[in-house]
Amino acid sequence: MDDGSRSKKWVAWAVAAAIFVVLMIVTPAIPQNEDYHDFADQRTLFLGIPNTLNVISNIPFFFVGVAGLILCHYKDYFRLSSQGELWSWSLFFAGVTAVAFGSSYYHLNPNDATLVWDRLPMTIAFTSIMAIFIIERVDERAGAKSLAPLVIAGALSILYWSYFDDLRPYAVVQFVPCIAIPVMAIVIPPMYTHSSYWLWAAGFYLLAKVEEAADKPIYKWTHEIVSGHTLKHLCAAMVPVFLALMLAKRTIEPERVSLLHKWKVKLITVRESRSKDGNAIDVNCNYAVVSTSEQ
Repeated sequence: MDDGSRSKKWVAWAVAAAIFVVLMIVTPAIPQNEDYHDFADQRTLFLGIPNTLNVISNIPFFFVGVAGLILCHYKDYFRLSSQGELWSWSLFFAGVTAVAFGSSYYHLNPNDATLVWDRLPMTIAFTSIMAIFIIERVDERAGAKSLAPLVIAGALSILYWSYFDDLRPYAVVQFVPCIAIPVMAIVIPPMYTHSSYWLWAAGFYLLAKVEEAADKPIYKWTHEIVSGHTLKHLCAAMVPVFLALMLAKRTIEPERVSLLHKWKVKLITVRESRSKDGNAIDVNCNYAVVSTSEQ
C-alpha cells in the first residue's frame, strides 16, 4: 500500500470518527424502552421453560454457528485465502453460536441486565462482518487490522448502553452494517463469486427486523400460534445459513465486476432483445399486409 492510499484511509477513519462525535453531541440520548421486554408470546408450553418459543427458536443459531466454525478450520473447506479472513469468519460464526446462548438466557427472564448478553454476541457478529467486507472489497490488510478495533468498539457500545442507558453507539454498530453491507455488495467489485448471497442474507435480516417490530400483530394474526419475535429468530438464523452456503460455493472472481455493473449490462441486453423482437414482429406484419394485397 502506497503512502497516498494509506493517508486516504486514515482520513476516512478520521472523518467517520468526527461524524460519530458530532452525532453524539447534537442528538439526544436514546434510553432503553422498558416496553421492549413485553413480548407478545409469554407462554410456558413445556419443560417449564418460560417464554418457550422465544427461547427455543434460538437453537438454529447454535447449529449454524458451530457448523460454520468447524468448516472454517476443517480441511480448508471454505478456502479462506488469508489469516484475516480466517479470523474474521471464525469470529463471526463464534458470535452466531453465542447468540443461541445469550438470546435464550435473555428470553428466560427479559430485562436490561440479561439483554446485555443477548446483544453482545450480535455485536461480535456485526463487527466481524464489517471487517470481512473491508478485507474483500477495500483492502485485505486494512480489513484484517480493523477486526479487533471494530469488535472492541461493538463491545464498548454495549457497555456504554449498560452504564449510561443510551443506545446511540449500539444503534450505530447495529444499523451501519445493515446499510453499508448491501450497498458495498452492490457497488464495489467483489473478490469472490456468488456475491448475490450477501443480498439474500441482508433480505432475511431486514425481514427479521420487520417481524420483530410486528411482534404482537403477527401473534394476533396467527391466532396466538406464533409471535413475530419467534419468527424473527428463525429468519435471522437464515443470515449465517446463506453466508455459509456462499463460502462453500464461491471461488475467486476472475473478472472483478460489481453487481451493479452486471445488472446494468443485463438490463441493456434485455432491452436490446425486446427491441429486436419488436422489430421482427413489425417486419412480419408488414410482410403479411404486402402478401395479402398482392393476392
